[in-house]
Amino acid sequence: MTDNEARWGMTPVARSAAPVKERVVAALREAILEFKVTPGERLVEREIMQGMDVSRATVREALSVLASEGLVTVVPQKGAHVAIPSADDAADLYEVRAALESLVVRRFIERATDDEVALLQGTVGLMQRELDDDTGINSFLRAKDEFYAVLDTGARSASLSQLLASIQARVRMLRLTSLSTPDRLPHVVTEMREIVDAIAHRNIDRASRLMTEHIQMASTLALSALHRA
Repeated sequence: MTDNEARWGMTPVARSAAPVKERVVAALREAILEFKVTPGERLVEREIMQGMDVSRATVREALSVLASEGLVTVVPQKGAHVAIPSADDAADLYEVRAALESLVVRRFIERATDDEVALLQGTVGLMQRELDDDTGINSFLRAKDEFYAVLDTGARSASLSQLLASIQARVRMLRLTSLSTPDRLPHVVTEMREIVDAIAHRNIDRASRLMTEHIQMASTLALSALHRA
């Protein structure tokens, strides 16, 4: 594997049967969300082309997709770089996310089966294991993603799923910022366990409030980190 292939976390896409553009988008998105490339860093087309063995047109199409997701900023005649979220944008995203996630919790309690509640409880256990094993922030985030995936499935709302998907990538980038605060992860597990306990007791108001408070805390920490940057 060459240096460029290692940087982008993949072998040349031409060796895969999957659609080329989609693989390039996925690889670049992962590199951004796992901070293999950092906010403000330039995304050099030639480097990506060589690392993935794809055409310039494919790279530009992929960058356009990521720009629509808010992960990349493309400046005419100057190229692309990883987006730097502003404090105002972050505040708006967290406010939207708090409203959507609290509603998802309500729908989950109304519509989810007992088995789905048990699955949700299991995801908190997974987060605890990742924390105990000290596997790193990205592994912890993947475990947390499992929680939201179960929550989304049990809520059975295509409209909410679509709305959350539209901001998911930018929220994940900000989540990494909020979780960078020392000793934050144990508190996250505690907060998620309290949310799930309220869900298991079918206490809609308490569960919704706890979810809102959890996201508000994440917002406070992320905005503080952005102001320090």
